[in-house]
Amino acid sequence: MRIEKSLAEINERLVKAREELHIAEEQLLFQMDVVEEAKTRAIVSETPLADREHQEAQADLGRMMKARDDARERITELKKEQDRLLDRMLD
Repeated sequence: MRIEKSLAEINERLVKAREELHIAEEQLLFQMDVVEEAKTRAIVSETPLADREHQEAQADLGRMMKARDDARERITELKKEQDRLLDRMLD
């Protein structure tokens, strides 16, 4: 019974982690567009402000990529834990 409860909890955490991953991926796509626009403005205007905006957009993109990768890693770990519990359940 304890294993089933743990499996249910892991399933809830997996659902939440997958939702977070989906959101992170959507934000990442949007930020890629922001970076491209900022890059174009920096090239066209050649001003320090435009260059700074591009750098900030690029840094934001890096943080979003890290958040996406962290969500993927959480999902992988939760799946491994789920598999371990299922193995114990079958023993």
